[in-house]
Amino acid sequence: MSDQILVHLQPKAVAQKSLDKNEHLFHRGDPVHALFLVTEGCVNLLRYHVDGSPAVLQRSGAPSVLAEASVFSEHYHCEAVAADKTNILAVPIGVVRDLLDNEPAFARAWSRHLAHELQSARKRAEILSLRAVGARLDAWLTWNDGQLPSRGEWRRLAEEIGVSPEALYRELSGRRHLVLQEVRRRR
Repeated sequence: MSDQILVHLQPKAVAQKSLDKNEHLFHRGDPVHALFLVTEGCVNLLRYHVDGSPAVLQRSGAPSVLAEASVFSEHYHCEAVAADKTNILAVPIGVVRDLLDNEPAFARAWSRHLAHELQSARKRAEILSLRAVGARLDAWLTWNDGQLPSRGEWRRLAEEIGVSPEALYRELSGRRHLVLQEVRRRR
């Protein structure tokens, strides 16, 4: 996230909250009262498929703005669930709207931030449009400098590329050389 956004928003925060892993920050249909800044940890914005499986719409790790698309909405259109122990700051939505209306420097920083988020959403859409697990993994690696996350993060990677953890593990097993290379690099 742009430091310029933090400079404007952090001083306007009126509350801080800690979330445990899998705890909801808000639910679909809840009224929008605040814009949230993730200061530590990670929150996923989720929509659920008919079969109950989650689709990750956004992964907001620290530092980041969460659910910025809700700034001009009355209600949230998804669930916000902590991916791990997370700390957030809450900025009243009216304050954010006032900054957009009256602070040109903030409005420019916000526009740059939204452009970056749009680019990220397009990358994610491109990855999810691919059919094969291997193709999705290859595309994800291309966008992430060819580096796998640590082994403990593979389940999150599976969620991010829209495959089951088991399918990702099978794909990685077939690429043992890649996994071993990554383990050696981290030592």
